[in-house]
Amino acid sequence: MWVVGLTGSIGMGKSAVSDMLRGLGVPVSDADAIVHAIYAKGGAAVEPLSREFPGVVIDGAVSRPALSKAVLGDAAALKRLEALVHPLVRAARRDFLARARSAAEPLAVLDIPLLYEAGCEKECDEVLVVSAPPSVQRERVLSRPNMRAMAPEEAAAKFEAILANQLPDAEKRKRAHCVIDTGAPMESTRAAVAAFAEQRRPLGAQRRRRRRLAAAAAAAA
Repeated sequence: MWVVGLTGSIGMGKSAVSDMLRGLGVPVSDADAIVHAIYAKGGAAVEPLSREFPGVVIDGAVSRPALSKAVLGDAAALKRLEALVHPLVRAARRDFLARARSAAEPLAVLDIPLLYEAGCEKECDEVLVVSAPPSVQRERVLSRPNMRAMAPEEAAAKFEAILANQLPDAEKRKRAHCVIDTGAPMESTRAAVAAFAEQRRPLGAQRRRRRRLAAAAAAAA
């Protein structure tokens, strides 16, 4: 199986590309969905976060707005949060990959917003970065309902604070094995995603055949 890490800064269109890959039949592990599950009532992160950040658990579930407020602009608090949450998310990703391998999938994607920041590129065969011009990125983010509910100055400050905690887009593109431009027309992006999946599926199939041959040779020795 060929494992691709999908990442991109906020507002770069990563979710749209992730959905396109799913539409092509590619199994995708969504880090945000994993976090949502472990933050929900009864989730694995609820108790440890309640102890570390009093007041962020409301009605038995982690309140993401309250947690965001607790760590925004506080590098030490953010590191404590990551130390608690990242191991839980990694375990869920391992389970996802094990299921995909058992299903003989040739290609699987790990959708991870902070892939480089968390060192998750080591879990992947290659990294796909989605990118768009800064003006497009800013417009997308500030037009989100939660941002539009804020005063313009507050929304702009929150956007800049989020960017400050992410590896710059230019550095992501430099490190990536492949970059897809989501600032282009949607059909162009869709075609690029389809071509990417078509090119990578054979890599996973070839790896699976090599492992079968190696296993057969070892059994015969």
